[in-house]
Amino acid sequence: MDVRLDMELAQFRTQISEAMAEGGTQPLIRLTDEELAVLDPEETLVPKPHLSTMDAQQREWAMATALRSLVARETIEIDNIEDLAATLHGAPASTVDMRIRMDVDLALTLRRTADRALVIRQRSGAGTAFAHVHIHTANLLLVERITAGGMHVFTLANSVQDAVDLVQPLLDPFGVADRDGPSIPLDPSALEPEHVGPLTAVIDNARIVAELVLLSDPPGPMITTYATDRAVWAVIVDSPHAPTGITARPVSHAALSAAIADMLSSQEADRA
Repeated sequence: MDVRLDMELAQFRTQISEAMAEGGTQPLIRLTDEELAVLDPEETLVPKPHLSTMDAQQREWAMATALRSLVARETIEIDNIEDLAATLHGAPASTVDMRIRMDVDLALTLRRTADRALVIRQRSGAGTAFAHVHIHTANLLLVERITAGGMHVFTLANSVQDAVDLVQPLLDPFGVADRDGPSIPLDPSALEPEHVGPLTAVIDNARIVAELVLLSDPPGPMITTYATDRAVWAVIVDSPHAPTGITARPVSHAALSAAIADMLSSQEADRA
């Protein structure tokens, strides 16, 4: 990154952190898939589960409706809205004079400029939900929770623990993580059912499966959790493609919280 831009980003983070110091963690905004596609058309990393189910024609209609909604709610102001509407309907792209409300602009900026992100995918019988924690500093994290229906709920967190509290229910929605057990080392070259011991029954009976990946440079640790009616098991991978360092064990609420916090804090010391 350009040194000047790096300094500007550091100053921006400091200003936001100082503004949050008194108010603490606070809700920011809610936006739909299609509203985000209008506001940030080049962003592709964060899933849009509702929009992804549509064909091209349906997407066009949904985004046109989202544009009208954004303008009607005064989320954005557009002087040449006809040009944008034409672009959404397939016309050649044109320059759009768009002014975005401050809280929405803050969320979009924090999404684009995070150095690291903790990505969570939760799979259950009700569908697939997600969370992205856009990590800036230990006291500035943008938590984006995404429902299976494509609603993005943004929260500004001013501590790692607050961010953990927001995303941990994706891993243990039933509150059954109540005990820690011994770690079982797993061989990455032999993960067939006959080699993973009691984890086989856990996988077969899991009602919620969640995957956590730290997107960073270098790549961070990964965790997969399996929540049954009675317990939560965590399979922890210290680093991708490593020949060792994979363990599985039942975890308590506190241990699960600590594991998520460790992922969010990973590499923070190197950045200091």
